[in-house]
Amino acid sequence: QAPLVESGGGLVRAGESLRLSCEASRDTYRTTGMGWFRQAPGEEREFVASINRPSGTPNYGDSVKGRFTISRDNAKNTIYLQMDSLKAEDTAVYICAARRGLVLSRIASRNDYWGQGTQVTVSS
Repeated sequence: QAPLVESGGGLVRAGESLRLSCEASRDTYRTTGMGWFRQAPGEEREFVASINRPSGTPNYGDSVKGRFTISRDNAKNTIYLQMDSLKAEDTAVYICAARRGLVLSRIASRNDYWGQGTQVTVSS
């Protein structure tokens, strides 16, 4: 099984919502801090949100605070990203990430595992 598998992307209108899921292998889920980055065409990978292990403390990028919520289901080895009040500028490939230890790094190059990404497109 791939370490991280995302699902839930799609095309929505501005103001609408989407929920992304990222299922990890059992070992990956239990030994890493996990979260989400996003990458728009021509842009660098941007930190979106993370959830610490084992506390479950969430962390958010400034551009999504108050609109996005990260959560997890330990029974399913899965994290979620609930995205509300979506804006056109949220359009990007959303990529699940994990880092060995307790906390995902906000610096992409410091993380250890990456999913294949899921496209989110928000029309204005």
